[in-house]
Amino acid sequence: MSENQNTPADASTEVTAHGTDHGELVHPERFTDPGVPEHRHRLTDTDPQANKRAERTVTLLFVLSILGTVGTLVAYVMVPPEGGTSGVRLSTLLLGLGLTVSLLGIGIAGIHWAKTLMGDHEMIQERHVTRSSDEARTGAVADLKEGAADSGIGRRGVLKGAVLSALALFPLTIAVPLIGSVGGDWKVSKFKHTLWEKGMRLAIDPSGRPIRAADVTVGSVFHVIPDVTEEYRESHEWITEKSKAVVLLVRLDPQDIKSEQGEGWSYDGIVAFSKICTHVGCPVALYEQQTHHLLCPCHQSTFDVADSAKVVFGPANRPLPQLPITVDDEGYLVAQDGFAEPVGPSYWERLK
Repeated sequence: MSENQNTPADASTEVTAHGTDHGELVHPERFTDPGVPEHRHRLTDTDPQANKRAERTVTLLFVLSILGTVGTLVAYVMVPPEGGTSGVRLSTLLLGLGLTVSLLGIGIAGIHWAKTLMGDHEMIQERHVTRSSDEARTGAVADLKEGAADSGIGRRGVLKGAVLSALALFPLTIAVPLIGSVGGDWKVSKFKHTLWEKGMRLAIDPSGRPIRAADVTVGSVFHVIPDVTEEYRESHEWITEKSKAVVLLVRLDPQDIKSEQGEGWSYDGIVAFSKICTHVGCPVALYEQQTHHLLCPCHQSTFDVADSAKVVFGPANRPLPQLPITVDDEGYLVAQDGFAEPVGPSYWERLK
């Protein structure tokens, strides 16, 4: 027998040598419990000056959090989200920075306090199966009290005031904006009207350039907004009004148009429909040229542009409102009137 063939047999003998007479393995000898390593004192434990510096650092971090909270409230009151997109961005930026400073101040201060000022002595507590004994519970309470005393919160008045102020003021960064917006605007009548009116030109979104009928070729799609002044497009009101008035413009072969929501509402195969899905208000902008279907990317509601944008699939329960259009003397596409029905999803005053 070769040396390689003897090796498994030798190994088997070595394994069973540690077993019982029946060949069953037994647990090896347990490792010795190394115990708790020797406690290493921190610089703040041995140097009073370092301890004082750490206390000042923690206090300053809590004060920084307080300033962040105050800054957030000032930004909320003094810089409202007005003046168009730039105003919204500035307000959001300032609120975000204030919240960041407020939260980071509390978080970093708590960590630094725990690592430099609170006691770090190792403690061992044996696990228990059921409720601890009265003696153990009394000991736990005593340990908690000792820990509180060891943290020095009682004798550090400035630090105590800073931490309590930071924790007490921070909820205001959430509560004040929340309370300020609880009222809201519940006038649903505003959804019945948009900026579109008779004679208003259709403009390309987002440039605002008016569009001629000759610019729209068969099969092409344009995202359209009302033609308003540059000054109005910079206003805060424009953001709200644009969200209701956005339109999708498509040019079909006039022979492909099956029906319209109103007689003569299209121009030479050009049709315009609200982009706001009648399900939950997502933007309907995925156009399939061959089938003339519009798809909502949120819940797959599908509308047939050639047939008055009627629903052919999905959860939406009514067609997209159609904007009646024509051309003016200069060949620009204009609205014959506003939408004949409210845009967007149904609400309690409009079930269908």
